[in-house]
Amino acid sequence: MLARMDTMVQDALKDGHAVPAFTCYDFTTALAVVEVAERLGRAVILNVAPKTAGNPSGLRLVSALRQLAEQATVPVAVQLDHATDAELITEAVKAGANAVLADGSASDFEQNIAFVQQIRGLLGPEMVIEAELGALAGNEDQAFEQSAAGLTDPGQVAGFVQRSGADLLAVAIGNVHGRYKGEPKIHWDVLETIHRVCPIPLVLHGASGIAAADLSRSIGLGVGKVNLNTELRTAVLKTVEHQIADRRAEGQNLLGLLGDWDEAVQAIATETFTSLRTSVA
Repeated sequence: MLARMDTMVQDALKDGHAVPAFTCYDFTTALAVVEVAERLGRAVILNVAPKTAGNPSGLRLVSALRQLAEQATVPVAVQLDHATDAELITEAVKAGANAVLADGSASDFEQNIAFVQQIRGLLGPEMVIEAELGALAGNEDQAFEQSAAGLTDPGQVAGFVQRSGADLLAVAIGNVHGRYKGEPKIHWDVLETIHRVCPIPLVLHGASGIAAADLSRSIGLGVGKVNLNTELRTAVLKTVEHQIADRRAEGQNLLGLLGDWDEAVQAIATETFTSLRTSVA
């Protein structure tokens, strides 16, 4: 069933877990993710990267994900992730996205607020809008090693949320997009302070590579949505690499290869759902 992203995240936090958001570059991945969510009885978010949505058939994928969400037996949201173009955001919502990340984090504080306000004005009060505050290193579409950049300033959080009107807030607390250079270092003091002053659910991007115990701990500090991309893509590509020779030998068995793809996604999705619970839940 199609559901509001903010509501499902709030409900998850009350129940002691977070909602995973999986980046879907294709429909096979989305089908596998939703199948796992239905088997486990958990809500899930299907993310679409702006480069994907901006492709010639990108909006058709958004529409297909919307239909998949509507037919699912668990709450599902379709989000346009890390969007910086107002026109693309509008088109993605028309195509079926029911949540967007209006990402003004590369700009200064005032410009970031102004961008989120602009998108709110375009989409109206009912659309779920995530915003991002802080400098999150890396590229969500490419898994290069990254070191953490600037952290979210807890002193800016309350004012940003109030003025921007965001429904969820993505924060930079040592997390990165892509692969971590060395061991991830989460700044728990920063997250704890943000949690005390932030009235809306928090979002952790760059969850691939963060230990399950740390993900669990973050949920207890208000993180209700966790984005996963690199780990998912790595597992799929590794599986395809290992299976492609055998599938060719079977008579170009593309259906079998798609099954391998599905199994790789399901394994990562299952592991992710399992890890996104507080230790006391």
